[in-house]
This record gives sequence, structure tokens and C-alpha cells, in this order.
Amino acid sequence: MSKVRRLRSLSRPATAAAAVTVLTVTASGCVTVHGEREVVPSATKAEAERALKDFLTAYNKAEKAYDPALDAARVTGPLSAINQAGLKSNRARHPDGNPGQVPLKLTDAKFTIPKKAGWPRWFVADTQANRREDMRWLFVFTKGSADQLWEASYLNLVSPEKLPELKKDKDGFAEPVAVNSKALAVAPKNLGREYTSYLKSGGDVFAPGDHTSTWKAFRDKNTKRRGIAVQYIDEPKNDGTFAPVGLRTQDGGAMVFFSTHHYEKQTAAKGVNLTVEPEVKPLLTGEVRQSVTLERVSNQVVVDPAGSGKVAFLSRIQGLTGAKGE
Repeated sequence: MSKVRRLRSLSRPATAAAAVTVLTVTASGCVTVHGEREVVPSATKAEAERALKDFLTAYNKAEKAYDPALDAARVTGPLSAINQAGLKSNRARHPDGNPGQVPLKLTDAKFTIPKKAGWPRWFVADTQANRREDMRWLFVFTKGSADQLWEASYLNLVSPEKLPELKKDKDGFAEPVAVNSKALAVAPKNLGREYTSYLKSGGDVFAPGDHTSTWKAFRDKNTKRRGIAVQYIDEPKNDGTFAPVGLRTQDGGAMVFFSTHHYEKQTAAKGVNLTVEPEVKPLLTGEVRQSVTLERVSNQVVVDPAGSGKVAFLSRIQGLTGAKGE
């Protein structure tokens, strides 16, 4: 089974064993907006620290009340899609909120801030949490203009020993990779397309593992369930705050965050009833008569090698964002 961490309004990511529930980011490279051509750090350390603190405060309030409005201004992109849908589902099932909440705490924060021109700007926060303490929690924060708030767009949990060493200059700033870079095995802008193609037809772009060969094998087997036909449709998601971002590694490769969109349509044979899970019902439109389509967003972080070689997954988080009955 695919070991995919699930985000239920960002609560306790866990290894999923069966049906996978699903989380892309901003363009890196030099973007010129309003004549801003100077290559500068995307943020100061103080800005980065404040962004993480403001996100955490808003997140804990939203999780406590199960109210998506309380952290909507602090999340964007794939993380927003998953977080907001999860809060909506939880609020419908628990209208009085979450009395047993243990607030999320983030410590030992290390900030990787790239130098780049123009907007959007972004940076990565590498933190320790009081949940899944064996993992490092990697957040991407992005900002589309000087007037906007910093918002968290990606979250992935990565084993410390798997984190690649990032390239930094003498002042400690990182180097972003362009989304169309030809120096990598796969240009970051093409990772979503290659991944969704792999899930359908296989191939040799990605190294085998939980999020590639294992997940594909499970899905291939899952299409042949007794009394239920399952179809998968997968799409890259590269627009706006869902666009990929990457940082150069010491060996010339890159650590890249990107996102994808996944649909799972379950169609029942005559006389077979479909079971709709409690967390799905608040996100459901239409009436489940013969089929239900589950919509998920996935965000992942990979190591994309320089030149050639296989892209290796570091982590993937996905979350249910919608459902439609027919």
C-alpha cells in the first residue's frame, strides 16, 4: 500500500493504508514585475519567523473551532485546498469544534531563503513538530506582492536523513531553480505531467517507492473491486500558487515541490450499494445513486537530479477536497 500522509485540516498526518486521500507551489526563476529586476533575498529572517508564527496562530485557532475562515488568509495553493476542505468536513460533523485539540507546536525552525528577482517570492521553513516527531515538517511560504500576507502553500513531512543538502552562497541564501530548467532530469514545470502520466502508464522517470511503483500497483489492483468499477483521472496542477518551486542542491540537482489533482470515480454494479464515508458527506454534491467521484489534491516534494537519472520522492501529502454523486 502507498504510504501517503493524510492531512485532515492539517491534523496528525498519518500513513494511509487504503484509499488515498490527497496536496504545488509558486514559480521560481527570475520573474520581473513592475520593473523589479534586482535579485534580492525573498524575505528577511525576521519576516520568515513572523510568517511561520502568524500561520501557526491562525492554524491552531481554525483547528480548535473547525472554522476554515480563521486561517483562510494564511494558507494558499495545495495546502489551502486540503486544509480548508478538511476543516469544512470536520465542522459539519463536529459543529462545537475540537475540544480535545492539542495545539500544533513548531520548533527548531530553519529557514531557507532564496535570492530572486520580482514576484512571487517564497521561502522554505524546515521545522520540528509535536506531531510525528520523527519527521521534519517542511513548509513553503509564498507572497505574490509587497501588499500581500505570507501564506503557506506546501507542507510535506520528510525523514531528516533524506533531506538533501541545499546550495547556499556565502551569505547563507539559497538558489532557486527555474521552472523550465533544462539542467535537471525533468524540468520542474513538467513534473506534474510526468507524474500523472506515470500513474496511468508507468515508465522510468521516477525511482520505485511508496508514491510511485507501490501506489500505482495498488491503484491498478483497486480498479477490479467486486461489484464496483474504479476509474482514475490524474491532472498536473501548475497554475498560480499551485506552480512548482525548487531549490538547487549542492550536487547540482534540485529539491522541488509540485502538486497534482486526482479523481477517483467509483461506479457500482446493479444491486450494489456504494458506501460514502462520514468525512466525505460534507463535501458531497449531487446524490449517490450509482457512482461517486472523489476529488483529491496532492502536494509532493522530490529530488530532481542534475542531467539525467530518476526523480526520487521525499514525501507526498494528499487530501480529499470534494466529491460528486451521480
